[in-house]
Amino acid sequence: MILVTQKAPNFTAPAILHNGEIIENFNFKNYTSNTFAVLFFWPMDFTFVCPSEIIAFNQFYEEFKNRNVKIVGVSFDSVFVHNAWRNTPINKGGIGHIKYTMVSDVKRNIQKMYGIEHPDLGMALRASFLIDVNGIIRHQVINDLPFGRNIKEMIRMIDAVQFHEKNGSVCPAQWEKGKEAMEASPSGVSKYLSKNINYLS
Repeated sequence: MILVTQKAPNFTAPAILHNGEIIENFNFKNYTSNTFAVLFFWPMDFTFVCPSEIIAFNQFYEEFKNRNVKIVGVSFDSVFVHNAWRNTPINKGGIGHIKYTMVSDVKRNIQKMYGIEHPDLGMALRASFLIDVNGIIRHQVINDLPFGRNIKEMIRMIDAVQFHEKNGSVCPAQWEKGKEAMEASPSGVSKYLSKNINYLS
C-alpha cells in the first residue's frame, strides 16, 4: 500500500513512554501535532534484527529531536513485553531504556491500517513512515523481515523535506544537507547536472 501524499492514519493504543510510564490511551495524532514524526514498525520483541534497529533509532534520537521530529515505534507485542525488553540489558538481548514511545498493537489494527502486515506470518514488516507537521506522509520504506533499515537515510529524507519546504528547491539523487539542490525547471536541471554529474554515482 502506497501512503505517500496521504494523511497518516490516526490511532489510539496502549504505549510505554520514554520514562517507562505505561498508558492505555496513547493518541498518535495528538502526540505528533505540529511536529514531524517518524512512525516505524518492527516484527516482534526479543528477536534478532529488531533490537539493532530500535537501538539505532535511539542512538540517533538527538538528531531527530534537533529537527523537530518525534519517533514512535510499533509492534504487536504488549506494553508489558515492551517494558521487559526495555529492562533487559543490551548484552542480554534487550534494548535498554529507549528515549521514544513504544506502542502496543496487540490486535494488529495499526499494522493493517498502514498496509504493512506480512501476508503469511501476521507480523509487521520493517516499515517506516515520515510524516510532516500537517500529518501528511512524505516518505515510506518497507523492508522484508531479514533486512534492517538505514537510520541515516531517514534523517537524510527529513533534511530533504524540510529543505524543500523552506527553500522550494528540489533535492536530486545523493543530495545531503549542505549540498547544492536543484531548481525545478529545465534550466535548473541543466545547470545542476553540468556541475554535479560526477557526484551522482
